[in-house]
This record gives sequence, C-alpha cells and structure tokens, in this order.
Amino acid sequence: MALAVFVPSAVYGIGSGAAAPMLPLHALELGASVGTAGVVVAMMGLGLILGDLPAGWLVARLGERKSIAVGSLVSALGLLVAILAPTIAVFALGLLINGAAGAVWGLARQTYVVAVVPGADRGRAFSALAGWMRFGFFAGPFVGAGVVHWLGPVGGLWIQLVAMLIAGALVLVMPEPEGTPAVVSDHTIRSVVVEHRRLLGTLGLAALLMGAARAARQSLLPLWAVHVGADAATTSIIFGIAGAVDVLMSYPAGIWLDRYGRRAIGVPAMILFAAGYAALPFAGSVAGLTAVAVLLGFANGLSNGVIMTVGADVAPPGQRAEFLGAWRLTHDIGMFAGPIAVGAISAVTVLGAAAVAMSVAGVGGAAAMYRWFPGLPAPQTSVREPAPKSESVDSG
Repeated sequence: MALAVFVPSAVYGIGSGAAAPMLPLHALELGASVGTAGVVVAMMGLGLILGDLPAGWLVARLGERKSIAVGSLVSALGLLVAILAPTIAVFALGLLINGAAGAVWGLARQTYVVAVVPGADRGRAFSALAGWMRFGFFAGPFVGAGVVHWLGPVGGLWIQLVAMLIAGALVLVMPEPEGTPAVVSDHTIRSVVVEHRRLLGTLGLAALLMGAARAARQSLLPLWAVHVGADAATTSIIFGIAGAVDVLMSYPAGIWLDRYGRRAIGVPAMILFAAGYAALPFAGSVAGLTAVAVLLGFANGLSNGVIMTVGADVAPPGQRAEFLGAWRLTHDIGMFAGPIAVGAISAVTVLGAAAVAMSVAGVGGAAAMYRWFPGLPAPQTSVREPAPKSESVDSG
C-alpha cells in the first residue's frame, strides 16, 4: 500500500497544499472582490460534486489505476486553464475541472483500501492514507513559498500541476497491487442511490457538515490573512504550521477510530471546528490568526479518516464503488457549501459573520454525528439503515 497508495497521495498533497492558500489570492489579483473570491474557490467543491457519481461509475468499470491516470490528465488540463486564465470566469472554470478530477482520485484510493484492509483496521488505514496526503499538504506551502515569492500566487498552481503529473505517473507505472479484486459491476448509480437513500440522508448529513467545516478554512483563513495585513508568503507559512499539527494527529486519530469508534472522534472534532471559527473574529494579528489556524488544523487532524472509514463500514460489497461515489457526494456537497457560505455571507455582511456561521455549522455537525454515527469500531459494530426515529445508528 505504501507505493501503490501512500506515496502518490503525499505527492498529490504537496501540490494541493502549495496551491490552496493561493487560490483566493490569485482570484483577488484577477479583479475579484473578497466575496467573489470565496465563491470562485468553491468551484473546486462544485467540481467534486459533479465528479463524484461519474467517478463511481468509472472506477467500477476501469479499476483504480486506470481511473487515476484519467483523473491526472483531466486535472492537469484544469490547472493549465486556471494558470493561463485571463479573467476570473476562466479561472473558475479551471478550478471546476480540477475539482472533478479530484473526485476520481479520492474514490479510487478509497475503494482500494476498502477492498484490502479488514474492518477492524480501517481507521488506521484510512488515517494513514489521509495522513500521507496531509503530510504533503503540510509540506506544500513550504515548498511553494519560494516559488510564490518569485511568481506570485500563480506559482502555487504551477507546483500543483507538476505534482499532479508526477503522482499520476507513479500510480500508472506501478503493477496492479496483489489482492485487488476484479472489477465487476452491473449496478447503476441511480439504483444504488435510491436503494440507500435513507442511509445517505442521515449519516450523509453529518458528512456534509464536516465537509463544510473542513473546506471553509481554505477560503476563510487566507481572506482573514489579507484582513490582518499578512502577505502571500506569510499566509503560506501559517498554512504550513497548521498543516504540521494536522499531520501529527494522523496516526493517533486512526488508533482512536479503531479503539473508541467513529462517534467518539467525529463529535469532538466538530466541536473543535466550531470553537476555532468562533475565535476567528477576535484574531486581530498574524499571531492570533496563527493560533486559530492551529486549532482548526488540530480539529482537521482529529477528524482524519472519519468520513472514509464510516463510508467503508456501510458500503455494500457488491456495489462498493457506486455507493462510495454517492457517499463522497454528501461530504463534497459540504466541501462546496463551506466556501460558498463564506463568500456569500461576507459579500452581504462582514467576513467575521461568515466565521460565526461556520461555527454554528460545526455545532450542528457534532449533534448529527452524536445522533447517527456508530459508537464502536467495525467489525464488532454493524452500521445499519436508520431505524425508527426513536433509535440511532449504533453498535449492533
């Protein structure tokens, strides 16, 4: 798994980490307002949403390696469009294409891990997967700081383009890992979604709110950095420090997922997200912003692997790729909604109001996870379809 999944994920993360804090800044360079910049960054999330269900179909029929190769090429195309964009509209289109390609990458890695890792070890496996990518995401801003100083915010996108091509090549040239099941599926995306609509609507609500809490950081923190007078290089360093905390939490989070259950990790993570966003309006300096970014990084690290692990717990074996495509859609709708909410709220009020709104969403996510997430790790836990409203999804 190290060569087949973890190393390419780290390279992928380096590119994403270098580009993430630069996206709203480059949007501002192209003439966007603060509110518009938040909306433009959300195009990555919209791309994920549009790509999730087709990704399920693609992975179910081509397998993981070929799907990642296709996703890498499409992502490179989207990044070129974004880099060379003369207007904010073309820049948004490039981010949309890149987001759709990211859906294929994410799903292909998840289906592989589900197929080869026993249920009792899934928390650690998915936390390791996310941890390698987050290590790359942590390193990315430091790698990108020099290039950004030379080229400006667009330098982060150049790093992501190179990293994407390298990660795709690493996966493509490696032999098929032993134990990968044959790709056989005769289920349609629509039939899988309809069959599991109640499960997707309950557990999926918690996944949606976590996605919003995670993604809002990518637009809200850089925009707040502009508010307190930090330049692009300083913003990259702040993201890097927060990323270090995120990465350090990866392995402990996986152990706790398997030992104490999905709910015991998801609920505290969402409460910490809520606390971090509530504190942001009081951060009036670079030091204060760094403290908030570290708290949000800790929350993100604690939640490491939660959504992928819960999805793996409930995915039906004969419909795995299609179901996980739909499951990822619930989380990615939140990834899209978070930056959109930041942009929309800050456009009509002030940026601090967007932080307060995300804090409220964090509290709601904690409540949803307490209500529906399982209490004990798989395989001892059987996560089932939502029972009558007097029951919650819990250990069987």
